[in-house]
Amino acid sequence: MNIEAKLGLDVFQIDSEQSHILIDQEVCQSRCTIRYCLHVCPADLYELNENGEMTVDYEGCLECGTCYIACREDALEWHYPRAGYGVQYRFG
Repeated sequence: MNIEAKLGLDVFQIDSEQSHILIDQEVCQSRCTIRYCLHVCPADLYELNENGEMTVDYEGCLECGTCYIACREDALEWHYPRAGYGVQYRFG
């Protein structure tokens, strides 16, 4: 079984009231030039929108924290989702 198939077995409980990842757009746009989060997220959840703002699809987050560690400019506020929400791994 390949990694995509394994990840496809995971279940996500979406917290529609609040994101567990917040982006400080001012810091992200003014100080960050490399934008590591675009490259390090294993779920490929980060992208730049048409206005040049960083967006994140937190609903598919694998909760690894890689983006938080990679953000050298402290533009991300990251914590685990509230109890009962987030990813539930089903295989390995």
